[in-house]
Order: sequence, then structure tokens, then C-alpha cells
Amino acid sequence: MPARNSVKQYDVNSYYHAYNRGVNKNVIFKDEQDYVVFLSLVKRYLGSEIEKDSSNREYPNYAQGLDLIAFCLMPNHFHMLVYQKDNVKAMELFMRSLSTAYTRYFNKKYKRVGHLFQGVYKASRISNEPYLLHISRYIHMNPKDYKNWSYSSWPYYTKGWMTDWVKQHKIFELFEGGNYEKFVDDYVGTKEELEKLKSILADK
Repeated sequence: MPARNSVKQYDVNSYYHAYNRGVNKNVIFKDEQDYVVFLSLVKRYLGSEIEKDSSNREYPNYAQGLDLIAFCLMPNHFHMLVYQKDNVKAMELFMRSLSTAYTRYFNKKYKRVGHLFQGVYKASRISNEPYLLHISRYIHMNPKDYKNWSYSSWPYYTKGWMTDWVKQHKIFELFEGGNYEKFVDDYVGTKEELEKLKSILADK
């Protein structure tokens, strides 16, 4: 029986939460360079400009079929919120290219062989706007100190950062002028209050 969220049957004009982790939960980002290289590969495959290798051959580019909405890289896993447009293979091809290129880099740098990730990536379809907003918040809140974490799309949502390969406007459009940082902060406060309440009730 296939693992949960591992069946690759994707719809056009749909949002997905895609994620993967290191094999045996091993670290996949050991230093700053690793994070930077991974994000440079994301830019290679989703940026508006076609990049070329040292032999002047074009790398594949999936920007016409896929938008990256939000992301967070953690030491042993990563999360991405993506929107698949008119190419039902775009996400599958992008994730395959990304993981293959990064594994090649990582294995060469750390003199290792074999798989880096825990099998193929997982992806779950997001069926409504409230859940879409929640997933974007969940992704950004992965690090404990998420406001100061350097390897997520948080600054694109709260500090005015801009790039052609992160499409945060798709989330902003759902707010109708609302404040995204307050949206996350309010949830953090509510979550903390609920945890305190659970603790108090458990002691009674």
C-alpha cells in the first residue's frame, strides 16, 4: 500500500504542500553553504531566466508550470507550498531535478554515496482557502525562532523581500489588506494559551 501523500496524481490549478526529509531522519543541511546551494537550485528551476551549465546547455525550467508560494528548510527536512498551473508533470519534474542535483552536490561535498532523501517526496493537495492560509503559516512556523530563521520565505512575507521565484502575492491576495505577520502572531498566542489551559486541566 502506498505511503500517505506519496501517490503522484496531480491536478492543474491546484495548491500542494510538498515535503521530504533525510534518509533515517539524517541531516541534509550541515552548514550555510548547503542551504544556499539548495535555494540556488530552486532558483535555477523556477526562476524567470533560463540558466545554463558550463557547456552552455540549458537547465530545465518549470516556471511555466509551477509557482513556489512558500518554503522552509530545516536541518533534516524541507517544506514547500506550491501551485501547479497548466502542466500536470511540473511538480514531479521539478522535485526530481531538485533532489537529484542537490544529492549530487551533497554526496560530492561530504564524500558519501547513496540516497540522501527518505524516498520520494510527499505531497498533499490543499482543498480550500482557510487550509491554504494555515499551511503557509505552518511552514513558516517550523523553526522555533521562525522570525529570525534565515532559510524560509518569511522575509518575503514580512520584510518586503522580492524575487521572481517566490510568489507570496498569491497568499497576500487572500488577506484583502490584512497583516500576515499579525495573522501568524495571533495563532502563536492562541496556541500558547491552549497549551497552558491543557496543562492546567491536566493537573486538576
